[in-house]
Amino acid sequence: MKTKALRLVTLTLAVACLTSLAFSVERQPNAAYRARREALAKKTDGGVVVLFAPVEKDTEIYGFRKEDNFYYLTGYEEPAAALLIAPAVEAKDKTPARPYTEILFLPAHNTVQEKWLGPKLGPDDPDAKQRTGFDRVEVLDKMRDELARLVPSRATVYSDLPDFGETSASPEGLDWLKRANAFLGFVSFKDVKPMLASLRTIKDSGEVDLIRKAVDASAAAHLAAMKAMKPGVNEHEISALMQYEWDKRGCDRPAYAPIVGAGFNSTVLHYSADDATIQNGDIIVIDAAGEYAMYAADITRTLPANGKFTARQREIYDIVLGAQQAAMNAFVSGKSKLVGRDDPDSLFKVAYEYINTHGKDSHGEPLGKYFIHGLGHYIGLNVHDAGDYTIPLAPGMTFTIEPGIYIPEEKLGVRIEDDYWVDPAGKLVKLSGSLPSTAEEVEKAMAGK
Repeated sequence: MKTKALRLVTLTLAVACLTSLAFSVERQPNAAYRARREALAKKTDGGVVVLFAPVEKDTEIYGFRKEDNFYYLTGYEEPAAALLIAPAVEAKDKTPARPYTEILFLPAHNTVQEKWLGPKLGPDDPDAKQRTGFDRVEVLDKMRDELARLVPSRATVYSDLPDFGETSASPEGLDWLKRANAFLGFVSFKDVKPMLASLRTIKDSGEVDLIRKAVDASAAAHLAAMKAMKPGVNEHEISALMQYEWDKRGCDRPAYAPIVGAGFNSTVLHYSADDATIQNGDIIVIDAAGEYAMYAADITRTLPANGKFTARQREIYDIVLGAQQAAMNAFVSGKSKLVGRDDPDSLFKVAYEYINTHGKDSHGEPLGKYFIHGLGHYIGLNVHDAGDYTIPLAPGMTFTIEPGIYIPEEKLGVRIEDDYWVDPAGKLVKLSGSLPSTAEEVEKAMAGK
């Protein structure tokens, strides 16, 4: 009896260990991922979707990260898996009817590799279906036979085709799929990413909850940076402090390379060296945020090194903040757009015109030419998330509003960036609203008040 009990305890612990390894981050219920797969299937006009998860290498330096689209559809975070989605089709001519089919393919257990990379979920594990939410979980070796069965000749296969100048998220799988065309029988390949971008434009409530957690952790990190900022501190110290702060609140990694740029570096949009010593009188742009359960935040604040803005720094700061507020005030759900210089419904146009009419450079020229980037972008599984920018902002969308002014000759750059969500009623919600924004609030936070 003791031996049986010991075996049962050992098995229970092993299953628990595998479960924690298979799903190490917070994730949504399986039903949410299935609903996305079914929604994608309806967009394919009878075509079949085939996606591959990236392969993990035992030489990974920064750790394995899931591919956005594969994770969006499966919630599955282990490597080397494959996904097949075949929509239901009615019988036509000599082609038989086909029910809706979805299969998750997993590699067989590799005990040698698992000694290096840890235990993985296998297709023969008894709870694989329950944990993944798939009715069918098969060994990867069966994929060829299932493709031959489900994909008729002259069908369309949607997959992760490479963009211009870029590679597929899983080039090994895509190469195999193209070679498999020989036994599939003259199928055509189309890129699945535009359809997925359309779906990912609107976030469900579970996604918004995860984005909120990323934003809250990142806002706490910015507040810590405000309290630690002073002349003589190295930019890297601030960056390291912030990463510690959001990591201890559950973030898995930075959502992007942190930017801490002081003085002239504040005018360099994607400055990432973060190795200069902050001087008295500098202004510092901090664009840094964490990623929680695969979902990104994106926040920027601009701070005076000594805790007090100079008159000129405050003038530019207030113009940038005013531009952000003008865009917020102009927002109308179902009408406003993030992009467009000439579109009357563009929030960018509102912010640009505010900047261009509320201040001058040292030569008396309007400041519009120093606003050199877009007003905002979608956030989600990627900090610059996939989405459709041609449609108006509407309930379920999450995005940034981030005007900025960068004047290199004055060593003066200011950017203020916050994260927003359009709620079901069409209200614009500032997710990062708890973080100090006005010059007065920033100075008080830096003084520890």
